[in-house]
Formats: sequence, C-alpha cells, structure tokens
Amino acid sequence: MEVQIRMWNKDLPTLISPWIPILLGLHMHFSWATTCPDECRCDRTFVYCNERSLTSVPLGLGEGYKTLYLHNNQINNAGFPLEMHNVASVETVYLYGNQLDEFPVNLPKNVRVLHLQENNIQTVSRAALAQLLRLEELYLDDNSISTVGVEEGAFREAISLKTLFLTKNHLSSVPIGLPEELRELRLDENRIAFIAEDAFENVTGLELLLLDGNLLTDEGIVPGALQTLVNLKTLSLARNSLTVPPPNLPAEFLVKLNLQDNQMNEIPLTAFHGLHRLERLDISNNQLQSLTQGVFDGLHGLRQLTVRNNLWLCDCNIKWVILWLKSLPATLNVRGFMCQKPERVRGMVIRELTLELIQCPNSTATVPQPTLLSSSTAESATQTAFTPARSRPTPNPPRLTLPPPTPGKDGEQRTSDPVSPMQESLRVSFAVLNGSCIQVSWVSTFTVTAYKVTWVKLGHSLITGPMQESLVQGKREGITLTTLEPKSTYRICVDPLDAFNNYHPGDDTICSEVTTKSASFHSSDNATGPEQATQQDPSSPFLLAGLIGGAVLVVLVVLLSIFCWHMHKKGRSESSKWKYSRGRRKDDYCEAGTKKDNSILEMTETSFQIVSLNNEQLLKGDFRIQPIYTPNGGIGFRDSQRRNNSTAYCKNSVPESETCHK
Repeated sequence: MEVQIRMWNKDLPTLISPWIPILLGLHMHFSWATTCPDECRCDRTFVYCNERSLTSVPLGLGEGYKTLYLHNNQINNAGFPLEMHNVASVETVYLYGNQLDEFPVNLPKNVRVLHLQENNIQTVSRAALAQLLRLEELYLDDNSISTVGVEEGAFREAISLKTLFLTKNHLSSVPIGLPEELRELRLDENRIAFIAEDAFENVTGLELLLLDGNLLTDEGIVPGALQTLVNLKTLSLARNSLTVPPPNLPAEFLVKLNLQDNQMNEIPLTAFHGLHRLERLDISNNQLQSLTQGVFDGLHGLRQLTVRNNLWLCDCNIKWVILWLKSLPATLNVRGFMCQKPERVRGMVIRELTLELIQCPNSTATVPQPTLLSSSTAESATQTAFTPARSRPTPNPPRLTLPPPTPGKDGEQRTSDPVSPMQESLRVSFAVLNGSCIQVSWVSTFTVTAYKVTWVKLGHSLITGPMQESLVQGKREGITLTTLEPKSTYRICVDPLDAFNNYHPGDDTICSEVTTKSASFHSSDNATGPEQATQQDPSSPFLLAGLIGGAVLVVLVVLLSIFCWHMHKKGRSESSKWKYSRGRRKDDYCEAGTKKDNSILEMTETSFQIVSLNNEQLLKGDFRIQPIYTPNGGIGFRDSQRRNNSTAYCKNSVPESETCHK
C-alpha cells in the first residue's frame, strides 16, 4: 500500500503538466470574454462599437481582441483614454466617419492597420505617429490635411509604414520625410503643383505612386525628381496639365504608366526610352495629332496601348503608324487609333486605312482609281481591277491607272486589260446581285494564304456605317457580301496575305466603290429589263411620308367634324330648353321686391315664365310687367298701380341712379 502511494506521488507532476497550458488557455479565454465594454458587442476577436453615437472610446476593453470597429460615431480628439494605448492585442482599428480634427494619440501601441478616412483631420504630428512603431497601413483619405499641417518628418516616425493613402486632401506638395519602407503612396485629388528634386529622397522601395487629379505642369516636375524611384512599377499622372511626358522616368521596373487626360500635343522620340518592361501605356484624352516615327520602338514588353480620344490627323505622316499597326504581334492590344481629320476619313480605324486614302503631296505610290457602279444601268454590273505583279522594289515604281469601263456581253461593265497576263498578279471583280448582296471574286497568280475583305457604307459624310471585315482562306476565289442596304454605296477592299501573313497595302490592295440595287428590283423581273426596274423605283421615303401625312389629316378632319356636331347639338338643346339655372349668380339680376319675394322673371324671345328660386310655392297675387326701354332706345318709366305682392325686375346693366319704379 505504501509502495502504491509513493508511485502516485512520484507520477503526479508528470500527469498534471500536459493539462496546465490547456487550463491556462481556458482561463484567459473566459477572462477576456468578460472584458467587453458595455456599449459594444464582442464576438471572438472582434469588438463592434460602430454607429452608436459615441463621443469617446468606451472603457473596459481587455486583451485578446484584434479588430476594433469605432467608425461612424462622433468621437473627437479628447475621446482616447490612456489605457487604450496599453491594449497590446488590437491590430486593426476603424475610425473613419468621426469628428477628429487632428491625428489621434493613445491608439493601441501594436496597431498595424488604421482607417481614419472621412474625418476633418488638419494636422499630423510626429509625437502621434511615434507611438505606432508597428503601423503598416495608414488611410487618411477625405480629410483636410495641408502641407503646412504635416510636421516635417512626421510620417518617417512610423518606421514600419508601407501603405499611405492621402487622397482628397489639401496638399500643395509632397510631404517631406516619407518612411523608407514605403511601398504604396496615393496623393491623387490634391492641389500638388510642384515636386521637388528631393521629394522622394530615400524612398527607394516605392512601387506604386498615384498623382492623378493635381495641378502638375511641365515646369512643376523637376527633372530627375522621379528618377530616384528605382523600384517603381506603377506611375499615374492622369488629369493634370502636362504637355509632354515627364523626363527621366524610372525605367528599370516600370510596368504601368498612365498619362491620360492631360494636354499633351507631342511625345518626344526619347520619352519612353529604356522602358523595356513597360506593359501598359495610356495616353488617351490628350491633344495628340501625330506621333514621331519610332517612339514605341523600345517598348519590347508592351501588352496594351490605349490612345483614345486624341485629334489624330490621318495625313501622310500617319503612314508609318499604319504599317506599324499591321506588323504588331497578337500579344499587343492597341485601342483608340481612329482618324479625326480630314473629314473624308473621319471615324475610320487607322489600321484599316490604305495608302490611296492618305494624302501625300509627293507620293508616287500606285493607287488604282475606283469606279462607281450604278445598279440602274444594267441588270448585273461587274467591276474588275488589277494589281501589278509583285517584283523587286524600285525607287520610282510606275503608276497604274485604270481605263474607263467598256461594255461587255449581257450588259456587264468591265475594264479593259491594260497589263499583259504575265505581269498581272491579282484580278478582282465586283458583281451586284440584288439590293442586299454583292459578289466579290478574285484570281491570283501568286501564293496567298488568306484574303482580308473589308467593306463600309459611304454617304454624304463619307463614312455612315461601321467598317466590317472578313478573312477568307487562300484556296477560295470569292465571297458574297450579304445583308447590305438597298441603293447604297459601299467601299470594298480586298487585301491578300502572303506566306508570312503580312499585308502589303498599296501593292496588292484592291478597292472600289459599288452601289447596290433598289429593293424593288428582284431577279424575277428579268424579263422586263432594266427599264422596268428603273420605273418600279419610286421615291419610297416621300411616298411613306405622304401616306402618313394624309392619314393624320383625315383623322384631324374627323375629330373636328365630331366636335362641331356635338357643339351644334348642345346649342339646339339649350335654346329649346332655356330655363333658369341654379348655378347663375343672383347678382345677374336687379331685385326690387321685398325680402319675402322668392321668384324671378326670365324672358325668352316672345314668352316668359316665373321660376321659383328655392322650390317654394310662389306667392299668390297679381304680377304686372312694365317696359323699361322705350322704342326709340331711351329709358322710360310708366307709373302704374300695383297690387299687393307685385314685383318688378330689371337687368344689372341699368345704372343704379335709374332704378325701376314701383
């Protein structure tokens, strides 16, 4: 028995030691659960004190909680007790939407993420940030922080700070003394007009810098001010007043560059020099009309280029852009190259332009002249064009002009063959089938992997419809364009691809303008000939307008007739049954009787009647009527003897001084 007791005493510490941490953990858990402030709600590691109209941070916050929600209250700067600074477990604090006017003190000492947006903070002190040595993310958007309100070197006190948001404040320059570990800095929507050379001194680790929506000009950015940001990956300078890109951009790691919504009218040849890793470039919404040839040559890693809403002038200087766009790999996405001037090519995609549409004063390029075909001249019209044979380039290639069309069999229009079959490389014909279809056929003497057929509707402003295109395999010899609009002119181009899938605009491109037939002309009318087709082509828009106008006029006449008939019928009914109306005002008549009088006389044409005013029985007695107006138009009165209860009336138009005599 003694041996067993000794063994238990010896093994007791061994049995209890594994349970000690578990018991301590349970004790701490239940002790923390009882330290939730009365004004708040606690759930695991979260404390919810938001939207409770609090003016100060509640007391009694214990350890164990990591996230503290205090947003959308009325907390001011005096509402942070000292004991709050000693709570070591809190890492994230939400204080946005309160009434703070300066950076708060006595925040939890180990806080890592701090949200202070939408307050009225005007000053930031070094002492306040010196308490937050582990702060990594600081959000100060939508406050009233100015440059003079930030104590010099204040943000540098937060030695662990990596993300700093100062969007929508009143800064006029970059705050002095940024922390060295900073990785992301947002200064957009401020009033920054000047960036000094040492503004980003020692901030070599910065990877994202947003300066959108400020007052920056070309003179406001000191050359070399951005060059020290050697690790910068994203730079955004949108919505400023720059006329050229800033010089000496950080080139080594820059991946994204935003320059949209400025006033840039030119881009120097060396503006993007050395940006080998740049993947996204946005120069939209500027005033660019042309680009210097080779400005994008060094951008080997470019994946997206956006140039929308510029004033692109499609003249001879844009020729290199066309060739560059057609030679780009599929991995590069270019958006927004669209002609704005001259008017004849306005709205056309620059990549789809051909050399014949570009005006070059000294150009000697071969440009075939298009022939406009009209469907009213023949039942089936066909246009044929040629391209010269592909040969070695010459300094001055001969100019090819098409002779006028000559009539062929079956009423077709064809061009005569000015080139021998040995020199001929591509022959294209356009045949109008009906009002919505055009047959495009071709014959090529060289190897073609595919044909690109593009067509667009023309009008008074040259381009009135979207440009469409279709790729056709090289083994096919034609394509039928369908769903076209009747009696409309289309510009159709055929562009062959060689064995390397390259275009050769100006050499092998065939373009022509073809007009579809009228919608009223069908193939079943062949027996009547073209003359009948012309006669069956009325001005359908005017006819439709006439029909609509006639229908509207008939409806108006019918409505007017119904209204007149109704008014006439109503007038006859009222004239045949003209009686006293209760709705008539009593002032319409002049009354000369006693207060007991309850009748009124109303005369209509040659007869009269006495009607009761209030449905009471008329007083018994004789009534005598005497004239008021004499036959000659004057007013006269005749004295007459009246019996009892007799009454006389006259109209209101009689002057008050000439009342009726009784």
